Amino acid sequence: MEQVEIVAVVLLAAHVVIGLVATVLISANRSPSAAVAWVLAIIFIPFLGALWFLLVGVGRLPKSRRDKQRDVNRAILDRTEGLNRVGHREEWPEGLASAVRMNVELGALPMVGGNSAELLDDYEGSFARMVRDIDTAVDHVHVEFYILVKDHSTAPFFDSLARATGRGVSVRVLSDHVSGLMFPNRAETRRSFESMGAEWHPMLPLRPLRGQWQRPDLRNHRKLVVVDGRVGFTGSQNLIDSTYLKTKNVQRGLHWRELMVRIEGPAVRELDAVFVTDWFSETDELLELDTTPVVFDTSSLLLDAQVVPSGPSFENDNNLKLFVYLLHGAQRRISITSPYFVPDESTMLAIVTAAARGVEVELFVSAVGDQALVHHAQRSYYEALLRAGVRVYLYRSPTVLHSKHFSVDGDVAVVGSSNMDIRSFSLNMEVSLLVHGRDFVDELRRVEDAYRADSDELTLDKWMRRSVGAKVGDSLARLTSSLQ
Repeated sequence: MEQVEIVAVVLLAAHVVIGLVATVLISANRSPSAAVAWVLAIIFIPFLGALWFLLVGVGRLPKSRRDKQRDVNRAILDRTEGLNRVGHREEWPEGLASAVRMNVELGALPMVGGNSAELLDDYEGSFARMVRDIDTAVDHVHVEFYILVKDHSTAPFFDSLARATGRGVSVRVLSDHVSGLMFPNRAETRRSFESMGAEWHPMLPLRPLRGQWQRPDLRNHRKLVVVDGRVGFTGSQNLIDSTYLKTKNVQRGLHWRELMVRIEGPAVRELDAVFVTDWFSETDELLELDTTPVVFDTSSLLLDAQVVPSGPSFENDNNLKLFVYLLHGAQRRISITSPYFVPDESTMLAIVTAAARGVEVELFVSAVGDQALVHHAQRSYYEALLRAGVRVYLYRSPTVLHSKHFSVDGDVAVVGSSNMDIRSFSLNMEVSLLVHGRDFVDELRRVEDAYRADSDELTLDKWMRRSVGAKVGDSLARLTSSLQ
């Protein structure tokens, strides 16, 4: 047998063995769609597919990090008894108590009453509101963003942190390591923290030479600011200019539209507990959890709120379980805003089932995408949604609708950092705020009304007339979304 033939046979045999082994290993603890996608990738992209699987398809966070999460969870649960009994439980809709209990079991944080909340959908105005609150800090400021860059838009935020440290306030900052490598001004941003005396650490750093390594696609996607445990901010907005400082975005005139929520009340200490957990994970320093007695204002105008952390440091997909539960419980209306809408099977089934039950369901997404593969994967779901009766609104270019929230019926909503997609459910560390309060949902409806006014509704007839090439591209992109 020729040497070339021998090599070909050996390679073929190796390919078959890899395919068989992969089929067995990949199928364990994965959804069928994800398993099939990985097996197909390994079969049709020999060796390269297997290497990619070994890089991003195996494992979760290191055991040491998951152990830290459990340790903090126990400390949080032991911290202050009775918080979960304060609020307006008698006004909760049917099923909300079960959702709240599930969230406590999964994420360790209770639903607490006595909160006020303000929605911020003005990009620059959101930064200005944070600056005003930071300028009142007397003890500490905690800052955590997936993307954190000092630029002309965020400079006032950095200046407020410098003023805080000048007053003796402790300023602690976390930002995602990998995202920091993808944006400009890295050195300037780091020097700013050093010069002002703030303590900054990267989240989930990838530094193999220092022994810092985990799956590179597991990222910390949270966005939050806490001032003295008294005022908190969370939502979709990163700390960066609305163009995200990318040349292509500037050339296309793209700007991001976001939604943040500013909260005051007992829920702020729960949001701070998320920061404390992440700080412990990155520094091995466990900051003191707030255990002071809480004085509750039981006014009917105040909100019940529950902070829901999720991500690969937990054993379960906390946000996925909450989202699906609320979708199945909807009786009248569901309004979803998600810039990257690539749902798993359970989420998609909950949405189309709700529409079939007669629930009014609407989805707000961007007409233009900043991530081509994700955008095409998202488009592949539109036909099934439209056929089920879901109304799909495409937010007009050149604005990228990056807000992440949904509302159910008239008094329940979720606002946070989590997209309704597979990555946010399983791979990213996220934080969401579950809110019960009619006034809050009414205000969120007004935000959604503004989206609708700036959107074009997609019809099934129009969608089915798109080109064959577009249909093929959407379908192929959808396959890649399951590679997790």
